[in-house]
Order: sequence, then structure tokens, then C-alpha cells
Amino acid sequence: MKEENAQKMRLHEMNPLDRFSDRVEDYVKYRPSYPREAIASIISSLETAEVVADVGAGTGISSRLLADLHSIRVIAIEPNAEMRQAAAPHPLVEFRDGTAEATNLPDNQVDLVTCFQSFHWFNPILTLPEFHRILKPSGRLAIVWNTRDRNDQFTAEYSSIVRKASNNHPGEKRSDAIQPFLESPLFVNRRLFIFPYRQKLDLAGLVGRAMSTSYIPKSGEAYQELLSDLQQLFEGSCDEDGFVSLVYQTEVYLAEPI
Repeated sequence: MKEENAQKMRLHEMNPLDRFSDRVEDYVKYRPSYPREAIASIISSLETAEVVADVGAGTGISSRLLADLHSIRVIAIEPNAEMRQAAAPHPLVEFRDGTAEATNLPDNQVDLVTCFQSFHWFNPILTLPEFHRILKPSGRLAIVWNTRDRNDQFTAEYSSIVRKASNNHPGEKRSDAIQPFLESPLFVNRRLFIFPYRQKLDLAGLVGRAMSTSYIPKSGEAYQELLSDLQQLFEGSCDEDGFVSLVYQTEVYLAEPI
């Protein structure tokens, strides 16, 4: 019954603020980045882009990309202290404690709000009005996910292993998370861009990528089975240099406040 109830819970009800605290090292080392074209699409044709609020910034992967590629000041909003402390410093990135539902930013403060690999952990009923409040009228909202491309055989097999290890955790199915954004009366001119991305990994990286996922077991029989399955998959798929590639479709949803 407990597992059945967990399946019915929404992701924002599953301790999103602390659930990555014991995954920080793997998160820093093995989480994928994002294609430059995806970052460019977010900024393209934006009237001004002087201040960005990167919400659910984690260890700052996307925050540093935005700052590097466009020399933009980024306010990285991240509620998890361990994640903030593990973030590599950047002269244009300022980490602040806050949540998507309560960013603690003033009204009409930012030109761009971004959510990279994080929107599914937010309560959309509270989050979307908060984003609308802090955005300038000329601003933009960008919601981004690296979605595993299951048309790629290796990536599909990896996904099956992760689903099994996680006991089909709801986090493996995020497609419903975007629906409140698509239906929100607070934003207009919604559109979707998709970019391919590949993450090259050795065996340690493949295991670390799986372990950076908050709902993957870290001990016990399921953990040992996960390690065995990943090693078998790797050995049957690696190239002559000892690497495999996870293939993603980087989805970029954009909209403007009404």
C-alpha cells in the first residue's frame, strides 16, 4: 500500500528540497550538460537579457552555461544547501537560498527565468504565478529537460534498467509536468524547440550518472542488481576506447508573461 500511495503522489510532494543531499558528488561529476544551441534558443530574440533567475539551479551547470555563453548575470536559486556549497564559483553567478514557489526576488526583477531539469519538482500552482511576478513584462520563461532518447537502443536499455531499479518511480515519467505551463493563462506565445545531445561516459560515469538520480537505491539487493545490469550493458556496448553514449533530446519550452 505504501508503494501504491507513492506512485500516486506528485513529485513536488516527495521531499524535493532535500532529496539530492546525498547525491551531490555524483551530480557534480556525472550530470549531463546542455547543447549550446539550446542555450542560444533561450536568449534568441529576447528584448533584453541582463539578469537571469535560474530556478532549481542545483550545482550550477545551467547557470554557468548561461553566464559563459552570453555574459549574463545569473541569480541561481537553489534550496538545497549541499548543492549550493558544491557549485563551482563563477564571477557572474550568485547562488541564493530560495524555492520556485518563493524565490525571494522583487517584482519585475528579471529578464529571464530558467528551469533546467527541475520544473517537475515544483508545485506549479504556486510556481507559475511566482515566475510571472518576478519577470519583467518584456521577459521570458524557459523550461528545459534533457529527455533520454529511447529511439537509441543503448539509451533505451539504460532507461529500462533505471526504471526497474527505481521500482517505476514517478520521476521516470515527467511528461505530465509540463501541462500546467501549457494551460497557464499567465503566459503566451508558447513554443517548443528540441536539440540532440550526447553524453560520453566510461563505466564509472555510467554508474555515476544513474546514482545521481535521487530515486535510485544506494544499497541492498536492488542496488547490487543495478550495478550488475549496468556493467553488463556497458560491456556489451562500449567502443574500442571504453566509452558509451547516452543520447538525449534537449527540450526547450519558451513563453512570455501576459
